[in-house]
Amino acid sequence: MSNWKGIARNGLWQQNPGLVQLLGLCPVLAISNNVVNALALGLATTVVTALSGTAVASVRHLVPSEIRNPILIMIIATLVTCVDLAMNAWLHELYLVLGIFIPLITTNCIVMARAEAFAARNRVRAALLDGAMMGLGLTAVLVVLGGLRELVGKGTLLAGADKLFGSAGHALTLQLAPDGYQFLLALLPPGAFLGLALLIAAKNALDARQRRLAAAAANLSALATES
Repeated sequence: MSNWKGIARNGLWQQNPGLVQLLGLCPVLAISNNVVNALALGLATTVVTALSGTAVASVRHLVPSEIRNPILIMIIATLVTCVDLAMNAWLHELYLVLGIFIPLITTNCIVMARAEAFAARNRVRAALLDGAMMGLGLTAVLVVLGGLRELVGKGTLLAGADKLFGSAGHALTLQLAPDGYQFLLALLPPGAFLGLALLIAAKNALDARQRRLAAAAANLSALATES
């Protein structure tokens, strides 16, 4: 159980691919201009990361090391093709918005890195959990960054939610600024870099605070033991 918790904590926080490893920044910066796009791409990446980890762990003893990388790429490309076709069939409007970034999941550093560094060396259940947590960690970063940029840039949240949730999504959209409001910097690539920098700084500040609290607790424990 502690091992599962460690894998989950690693993917969601300690080694978060978007805030710590800084992998897959192309989709993070390009698609995170609103919550819906960010959530859709994040979930698609999570599905591929989890399933590719499971598949790679399943065949890790059968694949010779000399051809491991081509096999990994073929597995990932197959899964991405399935996700791409599914989104085209069931979420066509959103598929048109995300465009090339769905097929580009094949070359996403996160997917390949976890397949090579973890799934190829661990059992199936651990690889599945690791892939899912890494994907969800990236999804969380995408959604928070998308929310910040959408709110500051357009004064809305969950605009276009109907593309992901159907007609019920219209009720989810929040208009928090007057019609016509726009802050272009937040919607352009510089806004993505600034937003990501703020998220990284916030995470580092929280980690530093946690280390200070842990050190203070350790000192109090030592003093109590001595007394």
